[in-house]
Amino acid sequence: MMKKTMAVIMAAVFLAASLTGCNTSNSFGTASTGQAPDKKILRVSESFALQTLNPHLDYQGWYTSIYGVTETLFYMNDQSTLTPLLAESAKADGTLWTIKLKEHISFSNGDPVTPDMVIRNLKAAGEINTRFADFKDYTYGVMDQKTFTIDTKKVYPMLLNDLASPELAIADLDHSGDMKTGLVATGPFVVSSFEPGGTIEVARNEQYWNGRAKLDGAVFYYMPEAGTSMMAMQNGELDAYTSVTSDAAEQYRKEPDKYKLTTIPATRLQFYILNENRQNEAVRKAINLTVDAKAIEGYLNGTVSETVGPFSPTAPYGKVTKAKPDVTAAKALLEEDGYTLNSDGYYEKDGKVLSIKLAYYAARSLDTLAALMQEQLKEAGIMAVLTCEEDPDGTYIATGDFDIGLFCMIADKAGDPYYFISCTLKDGAPYNCGGFQNEQVQSEILKLETEADTKERARLADQIIQTAIDENAFGYVALFNKITVTRNGVREVAENNPFDFYFLNADTDMD
Repeated sequence: MMKKTMAVIMAAVFLAASLTGCNTSNSFGTASTGQAPDKKILRVSESFALQTLNPHLDYQGWYTSIYGVTETLFYMNDQSTLTPLLAESAKADGTLWTIKLKEHISFSNGDPVTPDMVIRNLKAAGEINTRFADFKDYTYGVMDQKTFTIDTKKVYPMLLNDLASPELAIADLDHSGDMKTGLVATGPFVVSSFEPGGTIEVARNEQYWNGRAKLDGAVFYYMPEAGTSMMAMQNGELDAYTSVTSDAAEQYRKEPDKYKLTTIPATRLQFYILNENRQNEAVRKAINLTVDAKAIEGYLNGTVSETVGPFSPTAPYGKVTKAKPDVTAAKALLEEDGYTLNSDGYYEKDGKVLSIKLAYYAARSLDTLAALMQEQLKEAGIMAVLTCEEDPDGTYIATGDFDIGLFCMIADKAGDPYYFISCTLKDGAPYNCGGFQNEQVQSEILKLETEADTKERARLADQIIQTAIDENAFGYVALFNKITVTRNGVREVAENNPFDFYFLNADTDMD
């Protein structure tokens, strides 16, 4: 622990020295980049430190993608739509996918990207990353110098979304060593300096296949504390960073002549499960009419955006509706159901107060959300008793011991709705633990599992989620915001893309 602490302190000392004009060496023994007057070097902070450059391992590919070093066959654009990148096209015939690569794509060493190398990458990722284990078992074939096939052995329409996951980046496996400290890939930048757990420097890939990058390079400083990034930005030592806190965002808003702040809903969702085994339709509907997501957005001070459903409204599968908050209507529902307001301001029936168990865990602002919901429900005469658990999956999610169960997860994993729907609404799914049952929805989920047409997938997803809303099985509260700050003159750092694994790209520029 002491060694790690000292490393962070030394990195901070180096940052202060190197960015105030000293031409020295940093604590990792590499030359200070600084801001050369004749070069465009973007200075960025990151709260996560890579221990290896292998993009296939764990979530490492998220960061090599952020650095602009690695690319995938497909990527997710700002509208959460799947778009070809290294691939030119793809088509499916049952379980057999035929994928054609773009002409002239190459690695940073100039070697061409071949179908054989792509296949080796996909298999390698499947061997070491359990989330993509199926890729080691698929059957592959090479058709020509630009075309290959993948046989998934069962109909799997989400394959291309998987191929947009940054963990499935394509690297030159013959010239990257073990990828611990070296990596030859296809992105607009190459790693010029890397020490595990510390600062990473990248330089322009002079052989980039998709045009010349506008920046000469970038430096990514490891700053695990949000306050350190804010201080460095205000001191002129950084040019941009994302995951801005609400307090920092408030300060940046006060100086629009210096900073540009971009806030967009991302993909991590705050939601709650309503337990049909313990509360009837009237009570569940009254709860949903009482919870005011817009007010919660305000209380959480810009860190989240209210949402109607689990997905961004800009996504093709995010077109659902729900009733606006109406406490008066909520009370009327309860009174129609036989409840009367007692002298303490709470509804009761047959001498029993309407008391609901609101279970939550403290991470992802769910503790604040629970307290806010408790106050809102009180206004409608509903008593909420808060119960905090350290391990939701091992307690209330597993046992169903809740009336309202709060949870937070990435809903849109890679531009497709099936993952979240299958986790929360499918019969037997871990987060379908509130007793939701609907035969029509189960039939639609089965169709969604194999439907290849993207428009039909979106229609099915909207219909499924709309049913969950209409039957008051769930309450979708807010999407965490992706908040990016840039110094004025910095542009195109993927600030408008809802996915966290994009940042530096060939179009990133600065004055």
